[in-house]
Amino acid sequence: MKTENLIRVMAGSMILTSVALAHFVSPWWLLMTCFVGVNLIQSAITGFCPAESVFKRLGVGSGGCCSGTCQKH
Repeated sequence: MKTENLIRVMAGSMILTSVALAHFVSPWWLLMTCFVGVNLIQSAITGFCPAESVFKRLGVGSGGCCSGTCQKH
């Protein structure tokens, strides 16, 4: 699986987890959703994705699109 896809799965999972925790535990968990959203915007603007760096260190995923290395066919 490509790193870009892993990042999307991770972001979506974090958002869904945050919404569930906000519903069942405390509305303060919506701050996690805000963090994920801000991080996605920052990544799109700067090209730096912290999640991509973590996945690279873990040796997970192949290829990356956050850093602009993705080639269109």
